[in-house]
Amino acid sequence: MLVTRHAFRGAAATLCAAALAAGCSSGGHDSPAPKGGVISAATMRAALLQGKDVGPTWKAPDASTAPPQLASLCGADNPAPPLPGTPEVVTAPLVDEGTTGAQTLTQTALVYPDAAAAQAAQYALKVVTDACPRTIDMDARDTGEAQEPAYTETVATTALNQGEWSGFVVLRHKQYEPKHPSTADTAIAVLVKRNVLLFDSYAIYRLNNSSQSPQFTSDWRKLIGSVISRVDGQPANG
Repeated sequence: MLVTRHAFRGAAATLCAAALAAGCSSGGHDSPAPKGGVISAATMRAALLQGKDVGPTWKAPDASTAPPQLASLCGADNPAPPLPGTPEVVTAPLVDEGTTGAQTLTQTALVYPDAAAAQAAQYALKVVTDACPRTIDMDARDTGEAQEPAYTETVATTALNQGEWSGFVVLRHKQYEPKHPSTADTAIAVLVKRNVLLFDSYAIYRLNNSSQSPQFTSDWRKLIGSVISRVDGQPANG
């Protein structure tokens, strides 16, 4: 069954706007204020991984003039959510491309003035995530510039907590039709600590292989954990 995505797009945009409005009002969340000082953009910039930190084949992609954009939480051709609020954005994209597949790691830190704004942003993204279709069947398509075989994509969300960071992770699995045996797996962690929302997206694409990479789960956990440990090892106002 092909899931209709147009209705979802409108609903997600409305929900996101409503969540941000609620989160920024004084009558919003009653979460206790996190302990510790404000985390600076400089601290986050120093904590995000560089290619040499991940492996010898990882590198920054060619420079782009496009504004920073988050990864799609719902996959398929559903659009990426807009940046919630007006944070200072720190990003460090990395790629590892080979003949049998590719990996990407897009690290985005959204640095807000205070913890309340970061929590409101996370809430807005969770609202979008909760509206995602759990399964989407896509027909093969040829845009003239790119071709993609038919596939089925599933989306799951689970809570994720590590140290003082808390939030959720979205796991997307794309399985292509049997005559084009390939897979794509994506993990998107949305974590908050104090005034920072960390939006980390790791994806691995396997060509001519219909099974998920056995290291997928351990790899995304290790990459996200590395960034978190680097932040936690620095002073709050670094």
